[in-house]
Amino acid sequence: MENLLIGGISSNIAITMTAPLELYKVQSQNRYMKESTMKNVFKKEGIKYLWKGNGVNCIRAFPQISINFACFEYFKKNNFSGIENETFKHFIAGGAAGIVSKTCVYPLETVRTRLSLQMNHSHYTSIYDALKKMPFRQLYGGLTMSLIGYGSFNALNFGFFNFYKNISKKHLQTESNINKLLCGGLSSVTAVTITYPSDLIRKRLQMQGFNENVPKYKGIIDCFTKMKQINGPKSLYKGLIPTYIKLFPCFAIQFWCFEKGKELIKT
Repeated sequence: MENLLIGGISSNIAITMTAPLELYKVQSQNRYMKESTMKNVFKKEGIKYLWKGNGVNCIRAFPQISINFACFEYFKKNNFSGIENETFKHFIAGGAAGIVSKTCVYPLETVRTRLSLQMNHSHYTSIYDALKKMPFRQLYGGLTMSLIGYGSFNALNFGFFNFYKNISKKHLQTESNINKLLCGGLSSVTAVTITYPSDLIRKRLQMQGFNENVPKYKGIIDCFTKMKQINGPKSLYKGLIPTYIKLFPCFAIQFWCFEKGKELIKT
């Protein structure tokens, strides 16, 4: 229960602080939605809408990251306690926790993407309205790709966080707040560099049926093939720089809050 609460609170703090960067990232990954730009958000909706989609993102993230961190701690201490290499143990536990947590809240992930890209409530007026209007198939569009991608990302994220934290402790002889922030940011950047195409493909599949501007794909392989054919291999990394800009501070804050929360509970 403690890990559930710490994980959920940590995620909501980090997500809310970096929400405009998340909006910019999603827009960059879906350039075919030409009306959805930061400039148009300012002009047509106002500055507060830089946080549009943040409500559903927090509602999604609280249970997801709560389950993620709680499952990670559980798997690490029980299912994979026999693994001697700590970094590898974090890697395996992180991957398993990522798959469980993503499956539990996936429809909210799809709704959050769509709410972020619409303009002036053109499709949905609320989270409930989106859930009511979207067919079951659309709510789970891209789930397979998401489990592959997020499971891998989460495994690498937790693994590299432990790896960077050990290096920091060994060479700097300290675990300062700055070190934890840097380790959290660096681990997320490293993980997303390796797994980024899966996140981009997932976003594309989540948007199927949104409107006539959205390219149509039959599945993961079809999406991968068409994107590569139209713009070459570089299209699979479209939006990577905005993703770096968003992920580094988000996961730096998230990991720091989680580590700090565990310290406070122990005391």
